[in-house]
Amino acid sequence: MASSKRSGEPRIPVEDRLFSLVLALLATETGLLKSEILSTVRGYAERYDDRGGNANLERQFERDKDEIRDLGIPLETIESPDRPGDNQALRYRIPKGDYDLPVDVRFTPDELALLGLAAEVWREASLSSDSQRALTKLRSLGIEPREPVIGYAPRLRVRDAAFEPIRQALDKRQRVRFRYLKPGEREPRLRTVEPHAVVLHEGRWHLHGRDVDAGAPRTFLLSRIVGDVQSLAGRPFDPPPADVQDRALADLRALRQANSADLAVTAGSDAEVRLGKRAVEADDDAGVIRLHYTDAAVFADELASYGPEVRVLSPSTLRDAVRERLAAVAASHRPGADR
Repeated sequence: MASSKRSGEPRIPVEDRLFSLVLALLATETGLLKSEILSTVRGYAERYDDRGGNANLERQFERDKDEIRDLGIPLETIESPDRPGDNQALRYRIPKGDYDLPVDVRFTPDELALLGLAAEVWREASLSSDSQRALTKLRSLGIEPREPVIGYAPRLRVRDAAFEPIRQALDKRQRVRFRYLKPGEREPRLRTVEPHAVVLHEGRWHLHGRDVDAGAPRTFLLSRIVGDVQSLAGRPFDPPPADVQDRALADLRALRQANSADLAVTAGSDAEVRLGKRAVEADDDAGVIRLHYTDAAVFADELASYGPEVRVLSPSTLRDAVRERLAAVAASHRPGADR
């Protein structure tokens, strides 16, 4: 009988293994046997041998238990009522109620916003193919985990429908094809792209990759992708440089730094409160602030939403874009306008 041990698997970092163990122990009400943990949890399962001979893994699990408890995580051991004193029949779990935040803990709006952004990224990562395979293994053992397996995770998802298919194509180094609607264009254009990185900048997801038709790198705002993203089968493209994500973010930050706008905001208004936090310069006496921005169309949408609370002093192109949006809103509310 062939062993399920896979010596060729890459080494799993300690932090990854502990994180996966905590998620698995949070996902069960009744607890998991040691054998179930070693055969299903990422970091153990790669080296588990179903013929036996897992003494090293068992010792590693014992060390990991101590480390989890040292971190203040309430790991419980449940003894089997019909097999008292049998260590192999012990079940392990983390009671979710004991791991929840205290009821008196409160976060400021800014802290909640940062936690929300982190949760969007973390939740997508935690539902990776590795986690899905672990779920399937647990269910094959007759164990139905809490849904989702990361029941402790905030229930936030990336809003852009294009995110997940692009992420999967990026992992496989497959080209993608989608329709992309740029500001000012009436119809979306078909793009074929080699995805190199998906990055979060100013609260919005961007795809950075090589535009095959243009033969050059391009960055796309995911919210402007129209319709489904098609993954193209074929030979994977060459991997991008290891620092491609850092480069993409650096380019976006440089673009933001190069664009600035002077705005007159109404004192005491919502616009003053929200935009004032992002101001790089401010003239309180004149009620004028200066902000940097990355995408003129996105920024114009935001400024138009404040109505008369904001006037764009410069640049003129941004001022015109805001006026166009306000005019369109006014036109749509005229008597007899189609709605």
